[in-house]
Amino acid sequence: MIVTGTHRVLVQGITGKQGTFWTERMQAYGTDIVGGVNPRKSGTDHLGVPVFSSAVEAAAHFASTGEGGVDVSVLFVPPAGARAATEDAIAAGAALVVVLTEFVPVHDTMAMVAAATAAGSRIIGPNTAGVVTPGEAFVGFMPAFDDRIFTPGRVGIISRSGSLGTLTAVELTRAGIGQSAFLGIGGDPVSGTTTADAFAALDAHDGTDAIAIIGEIGGRKEEDAAALVARSTKPVVSFIAGAASPPGKRMGHAGAIVEGATGTHRSKRAALTEAGATVVDVPWQLPDALAEQLG
Repeated sequence: MIVTGTHRVLVQGITGKQGTFWTERMQAYGTDIVGGVNPRKSGTDHLGVPVFSSAVEAAAHFASTGEGGVDVSVLFVPPAGARAATEDAIAAGAALVVVLTEFVPVHDTMAMVAAATAAGSRIIGPNTAGVVTPGEAFVGFMPAFDDRIFTPGRVGIISRSGSLGTLTAVELTRAGIGQSAFLGIGGDPVSGTTTADAFAALDAHDGTDAIAIIGEIGGRKEEDAAALVARSTKPVVSFIAGAASPPGKRMGHAGAIVEGATGTHRSKRAALTEAGATVVDVPWQLPDALAEQLG
């Protein structure tokens, strides 16, 4: 889940406008892009890497040349093609599939997650901005290359929202607090990685000393993660968006809808506070909360 510069990354949809733009930036940052996928341009080169008809074909080629396999695949594909592309990446042996695509049908997401679970792979997303390991690599469309936003350090960030995650990184960087990793789990109600999954990864990560959970109303992801927070020895701070939202109101993310007594700002804040996290009212209070917890 935490991508380093040694992981071999395949870009599905590499030749499109967004795939090209972000692949160039990932390459410049240090991400090891080994190839791309576009069935209509198979056999060509793009941005200095070979293009294949499928992820499976790419993996077979790399195996035959002894270069290594595909560790991570990132999808720049439309919603209708997300399921097929994800299943292709899983069949190719990718341990992590980063699904940037928004508006993926829920039944497709469920099938994707089931396929990944059966194969021992992990999905980040759908509807994610990606993952960042500051100073080393990023996968997706996060502005990792801007050192006013991301700087290397030892605080991990988990966020359902790419925008709120970026804002958190900005606030930490301004305060001189670097980040070990950013994990954007995506805002859809059904996702391949939950807040609890991401928390477990950062809790076990030797390079992470503290964790920031950036959540929002709707669903149970933050409440479920509270059980892990309670058992962790690492300092945890959190901001939950949506304090002023009226009950039953659907917000920007598909997963941000309150149902009954769960998924509310109050229930999430209470669960995390009871587990030992410091929950702040606004994002710019996160650095002070971290400084206090870290001493």
